[in-house]
Amino acid sequence: MSSENLNSDVIHFFEEIQKYYGIKTEITQGLFTEIDNLDANQTTWNLSEFELVRSAYRNSGGKFMLEGNGTYYEISAEKIISFNQNGRNKFEFIEQYNETFFRITKIRFHYKY
Repeated sequence: MSSENLNSDVIHFFEEIQKYYGIKTEITQGLFTEIDNLDANQTTWNLSEFELVRSAYRNSGGKFMLEGNGTYYEISAEKIISFNQNGRNKFEFIEQYNETFFRITKIRFHYKY
């Protein structure tokens, strides 16, 4: 995927995210070191569930943010190397922080439509 298409797809995702406000949101985050070998057993995982109440783009630092009651999550816009929609209301971001450190963020909206 070209960086132009990647940027367009990410922007479109955040332009449309308001339809998920008030919806249970599940974020699964994984930290890993080999982009070509995303082995679930070699990845450190975290899971958060919350009702999405707000999202925004934070200009200072270039971050996309999602917020719910007691939860605040950011994705670094400049570090996104991959964005995919993996099913209905399921999305996946991969950020690269240096040559050997990556973060995968899987977002699932429990949306009825």
